[in-house]
Amino acid sequence: MSRLEIILSAILAVSVIFNIGLIIYVRGAIVRLLSISEELGDLQQMINSFAAHLKTIYEMEMFYGDETLGSLVEHAVSFNEYLETFEYIYELTEAPTEEGKLLDDNPESDDNEDEKEEAEE
Repeated sequence: MSRLEIILSAILAVSVIFNIGLIIYVRGAIVRLLSISEELGDLQQMINSFAAHLKTIYEMEMFYGDETLGSLVEHAVSFNEYLETFEYIYELTEAPTEEGKLLDDNPESDDNEDEKEEAEE
């Protein structure tokens, strides 16, 4: 084996080891990104639910006009709007539908919306 062959073999071995390490690192980074994406999506859903529940309480006759609850509703809505700036991150884990809208991970929410509409009537 000549000196050139030894050098090329060593470079090949270093390159293979580097590429394997890079693949392992990138895979781990993608897994972490998807995990964060799911968590942000869950947080967004929880904030939406909290804001809707708080608004429902605020609109009850017993609490209507309460300044503290009104401020809390405004704060929840503004926080929710701020979280929507990260929508591009948590949409990574949601599958798009044919119409371009995102599928809802929680099918029970549609049932709850129908029940709310019936209760309002």
